[in-house]
Amino acid sequence: MSEPVTQVRFAQEADGIPNAENWQFTHDPIPPPEEGEISVKMHFLSVDPAMKGWITNKRSYIRPVKIGEVMRGFGVAEVTASRSDYYQVGDFCTGFTGIQTHGTFNSRHLRKVDASLAPLSSLMGGLGMPGFTAYFGLLDVGQPQAGETVVVSSAAGAVGHIVCQIAKLKGCRVVAIAGGPEKCRYLSEDLGVDAVIDYRHEEIASALKKAAPNGIDVYFDGVGGDMLDAVLMQINRLARIVLCGAISQYENLIKPEGPGNYFQLIAQSGRMQGFTMRDYMHRIPEAFVDLLTWQNEGKIEFREHIINGIDQFPRAVEMIFQGENQGKLMLQLISEPEA
Repeated sequence: MSEPVTQVRFAQEADGIPNAENWQFTHDPIPPPEEGEISVKMHFLSVDPAMKGWITNKRSYIRPVKIGEVMRGFGVAEVTASRSDYYQVGDFCTGFTGIQTHGTFNSRHLRKVDASLAPLSSLMGGLGMPGFTAYFGLLDVGQPQAGETVVVSSAAGAVGHIVCQIAKLKGCRVVAIAGGPEKCRYLSEDLGVDAVIDYRHEEIASALKKAAPNGIDVYFDGVGGDMLDAVLMQINRLARIVLCGAISQYENLIKPEGPGNYFQLIAQSGRMQGFTMRDYMHRIPEAFVDLLTWQNEGKIEFREHIINGIDQFPRAVEMIFQGENQGKLMLQLISEPEA
């Protein structure tokens, strides 16, 4: 292969948020595809909060990445060689490609995508796992009804900003929680949510009482910790709490703090349910069609934060935990042609 090949490997355990010391860049050649396999080159790589959990040696929905392995990550890739009847050179696919510029995979482990339907970057964001997570987490787990109040934490993030828009489409009152004036302005002015809370400058409990005077029916949680506790104290009868993440606890995944106000679930006959996309992989086409339709109709927009180059991966991981990203954070390795 004439193009340079680069992998990002997990180098050492991370105390708290991973930094540059936790990664190693290697340049190992990739093997040619065998029967049923494809070789690909990455166009986009996803940077996600879940990466902290993937390198933590704790029981989870997926085995942890071992030291020395290529870091787990989602990618959008172009087929460069194929020994699969399903893929031809020039096709595009997405899935767990790892954080690397090239790779060879079992073709069954990746999902073919039609690159003519939307920009490739959207397959990492609104038409990829973040969009699907928002779609199923809110509609299937949260089950919002028109007129209900939906509160969304990390609302300007990759998943949260899509949750806000779907909730508005379903006729709900949406209260968005985010950090900093720029994100709050985006949620209020661009997305048109009904109320915004800046958790960096407002006391959450009192701000929630003002923003959601009739209580909270659905809470889409990506933060956990004190924010979850504050919401639980204001839930309505039969409220639904959707647990998508807990970024406030990712520095202490071995012994995280649990919710102190969980008794409100008993008092209000509420339900708190966690989920991952593992539960919904078979229903991805359903979400893809709806999200693409809403986007084409101008009813929903996808916000992307794109950084160029695989060498920026360590910095991008730090950004995601410091709340510096504006929407879906991803690395771009190959420039897309003009539409």
